[in-house]
This record gives sequence, C-alpha cells and structure tokens, in this order.
Amino acid sequence: MDKRLLIPVLIGVAVVAIAVAFILTGTRGAHLTLEWKLVKPRLGSLDENSSAVVVDFRIANPSDVRFMVGDVSATLTKANGETVDGQVIARSDVPQVLAFNRFLGNQYNPVLIIRDEIKPHDMFDRMVAVRFEVPLADLQKARKMTLTLREVDGLESSTDVALK
Repeated sequence: MDKRLLIPVLIGVAVVAIAVAFILTGTRGAHLTLEWKLVKPRLGSLDENSSAVVVDFRIANPSDVRFMVGDVSATLTKANGETVDGQVIARSDVPQVLAFNRFLGNQYNPVLIIRDEIKPHDMFDRMVAVRFEVPLADLQKARKMTLTLREVDGLESSTDVALK
C-alpha cells in the first residue's frame, strides 16, 4: 500500500473511533435501568388456601431518565417449577391486611403504586404486598417470587425475591 494513502486512511479510522467513543459515552445515562435492594420478605397464611408476601425494597435509578411505574406484578415459582401469578394488594387495603394479619408485621414504607415516579439519579423505599392462591407450606417451599415493574412506556425491570 502506498504510504501517501496509508496516512489519510489511519486518520479516518481514528476520527471514526473517536466519534463512536463519544457517542457511546454521551448516551450512557439514557439507558433506563433500576437497581434493587430487597429486605427479607415476610410470609403468612391468609387462609388454608392462600398466602401473602410483604416485601420492602429500595429502588435506585442511576440513569438520566425518569421511571414512572405503569404496572406491578408478581409471579411465584413453586418448588415443582410451576408458576402462579399473584394479586398485588391495593394501597388502600394494605393497612387492613396488616392489621388483621399481625404476623406480617408493620408497614415501614409507603406502598408502591402506579404513577410512582423515580426521578433520575434518585432512589426511594417502597413496599409491595402480594396474595397468592397457594397454601403457606407451598409458599415456604417455593423457589422464588419474581417482582416486575413496568414503566408507562413499556420498559420492564424485575428482581427475584428469595422466600427462604
């Protein structure tokens, strides 16, 4: 290859590499992700065929984009691998559930609700209470509970909660 041609090609490659690096570092904060920190879940039997899980957690939003909760769901993976969808208990019902089921403990954090907003570079503590149509014994043997938050624009963030 001619030396006169090699120098402009190398300069062009360097300029493209610098542009790609600048674009990737410039959009780093635009990728919406959440960081979860869970407190030990509290389990209890509501009746002979249903149980409840109460989870307190902290969520951090390290991105430059806000996260607005559009939906909250929970799925239980039983010991045999079968999955069971849970019913998230409404904010207005949580005080009554905790009052009548003292073994679930007290409410330490506000209940996570739809339209809760996690601002960029912010964090907050919340709780979720979920009812599963499984006996307490099956709940205690379960592999995990998966808690999923869906953002109003469709992005999902999930975490697995160890119930043992």
